[in-house]
Amino acid sequence: MKNQKCIDACLACVVTCETCLTSCINDGRKECAALCRDCADICALCARIVARGSQFSKELCALCAKVCKACSEECAKHAAHHESCKECAEACKKCAEACA
Repeated sequence: MKNQKCIDACLACVVTCETCLTSCINDGRKECAALCRDCADICALCARIVARGSQFSKELCALCAKVCKACSEECAKHAAHHESCKECAEACKKCAEACA
């Protein structure tokens, strides 16, 4: 079921974004931290909206995929040196694909 795949990907993304956010704050990666915060929030909302079968699911999923793509690209810049960014980049990429 596509909806369940989106929900699961969103929830996984929330967790990895929150972990990455903490690391980014501690290490001073402000742009990465800001994107992780936005991504975690939009993914949490998207999971809830899709789970309830909202009429706005399609539009929110499109926005979620866009934010996840941006977060994935930013985290990928730091992936070679920061494991949390590597994991976040991967989770965000999967979420973007599941929600697109």
